[in-house]
Amino acid sequence: MRSPDFWSRRDPMSRLLGTLLTPLSWLYGASIAWRAAHAHPYRSRLNVVCVGNLTAGGTGKTPIAIELGRMLIARGARPVFLSRGHSGNTRGPLFVADDDLATKVGDEPLLLSSVASTIVSRDRAAGARLAETRDFDTIIMDDGHQNFSLTKDVSLIVVDAEAGFGNNRILPAGPLREPVNQGLRRADMVILNGEQGFSAHFQTVLPTLRARQVSDTRENWTGKRVVAFCGIGRPQKFISTLSNLGAQVIEACAFADHHFYTDSEMATLRAKARAADATLVTTQKDFVRLPPSERQGIQFLPIRIAFDDPEQLERLLDRLVSRELPPKAR
Repeated sequence: MRSPDFWSRRDPMSRLLGTLLTPLSWLYGASIAWRAAHAHPYRSRLNVVCVGNLTAGGTGKTPIAIELGRMLIARGARPVFLSRGHSGNTRGPLFVADDDLATKVGDEPLLLSSVASTIVSRDRAAGARLAETRDFDTIIMDDGHQNFSLTKDVSLIVVDAEAGFGNNRILPAGPLREPVNQGLRRADMVILNGEQGFSAHFQTVLPTLRARQVSDTRENWTGKRVVAFCGIGRPQKFISTLSNLGAQVIEACAFADHHFYTDSEMATLRAKARAADATLVTTQKDFVRLPPSERQGIQFLPIRIAFDDPEQLERLLDRLVSRELPPKAR
């Protein structure tokens, strides 16, 4: 799904569309509140950390979940990721295998599984029960703040620091999954991901941590001619990252989030690159969605999340997992 333009625009027609859809938004917001109030969540014997958000579309949850997993592993913890497996066709619960394709388990679980064991389960409680059969101590939920089937010990809300909450309306009139204050009441920390924009005016009593996306590659992109393509929530972020690295973006092609590319689309993209004497480049999330037979000759740009004050997040994790003590000097 690609976010409708009127969610972020302020022109008269966009405001009118938002107003006309507002009654449906009231119903949607009320349904989330009702589910939260009447849920009977499963309490896992494992710690549960949820990395969620308040809006539809990409805010960078998965890269932040991955960085959180690395932090827990560095502590000596044994984390397992739990994902719904959006865009995959399996309901689970099952562990992601090395030879799984995105069409089965989804693209995000493939990224998560490169760091730690990953479970795909539409039923999050069933996924937690599967995790309990192995030697894990912490479940990291990638998305699920509006899922009430599993009790969370720590809930992190990821907010796009530039786009914020769009027109501040609830689905379908805007990007919000629920009222902001309602969602924040169930959170322990807000992570503002990206460059300042909306975030300069955002205020909350919750601890707030700034994060940014950084390139995780040693390749020199300066002057490199590229045709970029991606199917992610905020394609402009990917294009900007390439440009900031010095790449010469000849053409950029954006598709809907979680898009699976057809043979004809890939042929068209390759033709564009050949005509421009350029390299085809995409995101790692898009790359894992490509069939292995289509990956040859295509580069992906690996990224990581850098926290401005990682100690702030470490202190929150102290509530769940003790830090690994350094070895004693001999």
